[in-house]
Amino acid sequence: MISRRNFITILLAGCLSFISWLNFAPTAAALGGKLPAINQPAPNFTLPTNTGDGKISLSDLRGQWVVLYFYPKDFTSGCTIEARRFQQDLPKYLEKNTQIIGVSADDIDSHAEFCDSEGLKFPLLADTDGAVSKAYGSWIGYVSMRHSFIIDPQGILRETFVKVNPTIHSQEVLARLEKLQSDNG
Repeated sequence: MISRRNFITILLAGCLSFISWLNFAPTAAALGGKLPAINQPAPNFTLPTNTGDGKISLSDLRGQWVVLYFYPKDFTSGCTIEARRFQQDLPKYLEKNTQIIGVSADDIDSHAEFCDSEGLKFPLLADTDGAVSKAYGSWIGYVSMRHSFIIDPQGILRETFVKVNPTIHSQEVLARLEKLQSDNG
């Protein structure tokens, strides 16, 4: 039986996913707050993860492209679809010297279970207090909004996605990444 708390969390995450899917979020100031400016340094962060040495900082990823995606909750339908699509396309991202990083308010134990159950081979970061989500304009209440960002190898924010459909999002990000990389050639 599903607990009342889990039901409410799943319901909220579903509603947020639905709102995001319907494209209600404007691009300048997203539903989750003020987005960082494109072509400016991306907000730096260090967060715990269930992989590697237990923490990842954006500054550690200099020299490669980063797809930083925020999502509401592990094990919810939209978030699972989105993660599966990123995992499915992971070899294409790796060929393009690109690291995928997922961020939500779930703790590292939840992320570890989610990665194990879905076979995810990219890190998920635990933003349990929402500080990083807030810095990226992706925080609403106690969950992260479904927003994504492409950051170049110098740490400059190059693209923002706030109108995210989890089913096709990875392909949209890949197409934009290819365009950005060819432009910076």
